[in-house]
Amino acid sequence: MRDFFKTAVVTILRWEARMVLRKFKPKVVAITGSVGKTSTKDAIFVVLAKHTHVRKSQKSFNSEIGLPLTILGLKNAWNSPAAWVVNIFDGLMLVLFGKHYPEWLVLEVGADRPGDIRSLVSWLKVDVAVITRLPETPVHVEFFDSPEAVIEEKAALIECLRPGGTLILFADDPRTRALERHEPFPDAKVLLFGFSEECDVRGSDFTLVRAASVGRKKGLPVGMSAMVTVAGESAPVEVIGSIGAHAFLPGIAAAAVGHALGMPLQHIVEGLAGYEPPAGRMRLIPGLKGSLIIDDTYNSSPAAVEAALDTLIAIKPKRAIAALGDMLELGRHSAAAHRAAGAHAAKACDLLVTVGFRARDIVQGALDARMKDEKIFQYENARKAGAELKNWAGEGDVILVKGSQSMRMEYIVEELMLEPEQAPKLLVRQEREWKKR
Repeated sequence: MRDFFKTAVVTILRWEARMVLRKFKPKVVAITGSVGKTSTKDAIFVVLAKHTHVRKSQKSFNSEIGLPLTILGLKNAWNSPAAWVVNIFDGLMLVLFGKHYPEWLVLEVGADRPGDIRSLVSWLKVDVAVITRLPETPVHVEFFDSPEAVIEEKAALIECLRPGGTLILFADDPRTRALERHEPFPDAKVLLFGFSEECDVRGSDFTLVRAASVGRKKGLPVGMSAMVTVAGESAPVEVIGSIGAHAFLPGIAAAAVGHALGMPLQHIVEGLAGYEPPAGRMRLIPGLKGSLIIDDTYNSSPAAVEAALDTLIAIKPKRAIAALGDMLELGRHSAAAHRAAGAHAAKACDLLVTVGFRARDIVQGALDARMKDEKIFQYENARKAGAELKNWAGEGDVILVKGSQSMRMEYIVEELMLEPEQAPKLLVRQEREWKKR
């Protein structure tokens, strides 16, 4: 009965979403990829919002139910049948009587299983399609025949492009760059973004912004800066509250979207000044006893773990600590991916904390890379790990916390925060529905 109700709700909301798109004809930017979709969506939103009426997917609404909810401007009703009925009614009222609607939609498009994106081709038409990194071992690969099948599913977004639309690709990933050979329409425009020289929109001169003295331990990072170059013109962009070259890429992707729409670089930079990195994506949070937390707890994948650990290496803190949880939905690639993460952690951190059953392979990978056993600590759950780490944190420590969402690694961050009362504002999965789980 529950599955029938869900199917009925999705079918009705999708029909209402199609009718709303047909009625109001908004311009659409859609983002997919295996890394950085939500951050990219948020960065694009702030660039467009500076000059037009725009709506974005809330949080990570990127599924078969999330997209219609975003298009209709409705909230997730979670497990309340009555609230879903109200959503259906409100959607119908918008179809029949609505008069005001955003000029632009910025939609995050996910692919948890085969067919998730391809099913959109029949009803979602986009003006700009953005594809971020497509790593060798992507998240959700467990439900696909191969990593290549995941890429094929993500590439289906290209088929949603309107004639004359723009395809924006992350050029530094060869798997994403290869999609340049897809020609959705003869007059489609392709733009490349990234850090490499051949990019149409390029980030360069990436540097850490470090604390001067007050409020944070002197020398610890508070953000990052880089130069963004578009059509031969360059301007500095600074992001405070997040860190890592990969965490800067959403801003470069947003600049590419702005460029595709003919926005001057100065307007793009002004918009990016309002970009606030999403919770749980390389967010910097003050920790106990003068420590600093890198909160990357939203989700995890092999590529994202590698990038986060590289950031830890770049900081060169007094002591680097990595708390890594299981990476889920990797299927037969799981053991090898966890061991590779452990080997990388051995190079990046002084102490390694793991959470979960699969993370035992992280430990094995670290040991194989000659990390000393006394520097590695294993736990079954995040709450226990957080309670222990709370005792170890010290002045000048930088603590990276990362794991798949079901591992609830945000519990560790909450234990380590200097101001835990700020958790509802700063951390992921703080909704009442999540707290019940």
